[in-house]
Amino acid sequence: MPKTSVTVFAPATVANLGSGFDVFGLAISGLGDSLRMEPNTYGGIRIRSIKGDDGKLSTDPEQNTAGVALMALLEHLGVNRGFDLWLTKKMPMGSGMGSSAASAAAAVVAANHLLGSPCSKEELVYWAMQGERIASGAAHADNVAPSILGGITLVRTTDPLEVLRLPVPSRLHVAILHPHLELPTSESRKALPRQIPLSDAVRQWANTASLVAGLYAKDLSLIGRAMEDRVAEPARGPLIPDFAKVKSAALDAGALACTISGAGPSIVALCSSRPQADRVGAAMREVYLEKNLSCSLYVSAVNRKGTVITKR
Repeated sequence: MPKTSVTVFAPATVANLGSGFDVFGLAISGLGDSLRMEPNTYGGIRIRSIKGDDGKLSTDPEQNTAGVALMALLEHLGVNRGFDLWLTKKMPMGSGMGSSAASAAAAVVAANHLLGSPCSKEELVYWAMQGERIASGAAHADNVAPSILGGITLVRTTDPLEVLRLPVPSRLHVAILHPHLELPTSESRKALPRQIPLSDAVRQWANTASLVAGLYAKDLSLIGRAMEDRVAEPARGPLIPDFAKVKSAALDAGALACTISGAGPSIVALCSSRPQADRVGAAMREVYLEKNLSCSLYVSAVNRKGTVITKR
């Protein structure tokens, strides 16, 4: 019997993890996008409604990451069928937690299911990342990979796409402070340096490799030290109110590491347990409360499932 409807949930993500700019990504729990998809007789892609975006997102499929990713997948498969989409945003936008990626991930996973699963989840990452061009001007996979696959991922190359799944130590948790302001990825990318000193590059490469080693060894201390960022954080930190104070508060409270989540403005602290993440998160939020700055706090384990079907 043909599949007539499916609802999927694609999780929010944390990209970069400090030293791995455009390389590492981690899926979190609770936040993300819910998308319902049905075939239509119209023959085209229609985004019927978007909830939770305060009217900010376009329902034009050519201007929405979900629509662009879906069209890329259908063209690849040579499928001439129409689909209707109903998208519900269950995460803040422009937050540095992969909002645009979650929409794209949800769209390709839902369509793949309705078409009889011709692609593996790994293959779907490539088509999901095509939607990121609309959000940031570049097809990068550091958010869509963990959103689809779950866990912690490493994007070795995007042309051709090669994504590696990395081990996830069971105790890892994150505390994420989200300042109530938007920092579009396209704007955040403009702040990045065009050149970096060789000494910083060498340190960054060492940290990137050390993070992988730490994950395989389940060495939480090494993981924390390896998240030192010599490239993006120095350039983007000044764009986030009191970033340095929040980071200091997180480390003083026992965080393994603290850095910018993706392109920002959210700030993520990596922690060795849920109780520690709660304490660290409270310390991070206190910096904003003392200055009457509006923010939200999220505490989560690593989401190992990625995008899942919630209703068939």
